[in-house]
Amino acid sequence: MVITLIGYRGTGKSTLAAPLAQRLGWVWLDADIELERRAGRSIQQIFATDGEPEFRRLERELLAELLRRDRLVLAAGGGAIGNEATRTDLKAAGPVIWLQASADTIERRLATDPTTGQRRPNLTSTGGRAEIERLLALREPLYRECATITLDTDSASAEQLIDVTLSQLPPSVLGGAT
Repeated sequence: MVITLIGYRGTGKSTLAAPLAQRLGWVWLDADIELERRAGRSIQQIFATDGEPEFRRLERELLAELLRRDRLVLAAGGGAIGNEATRTDLKAAGPVIWLQASADTIERRLATDPTTGQRRPNLTSTGGRAEIERLLALREPLYRECATITLDTDSASAEQLIDVTLSQLPPSVLGGAT
């Protein structure tokens, strides 16, 4: 079983994955970091050299493999839900936790994250706030389609979000972990 964290970039997927996995006694992976490791280059380099379609192909291959693992907490890339086969696999693999945040919060977090330039290339010609609002509008129905649990990450602490998550997961997932 895999617990997958989904949501727009900057909503807290990578922040929550490790402590959630630790509480469960599971392992965790950040899909973007794993993709970079396997590709031997940054997401920014993949986008610059090969374009978004190639990045999405690599992402799909990686997620198809990772979603077959057991006892894994997975922080998925923000746009991974754009692929229909990935959405199907996400829902079949286990609980899917959608981390939501306002455009204001996302913009602030991205502006202060030193990895934004390397791991989070602009996905539209506009970038910035306009890109956030446009992509949120496009992706929210897809996040909603996949979500088992939805959490607002605007103001809650990581510990609070993990507590809420654990309280909403079915007992069969927890296996005694709290």
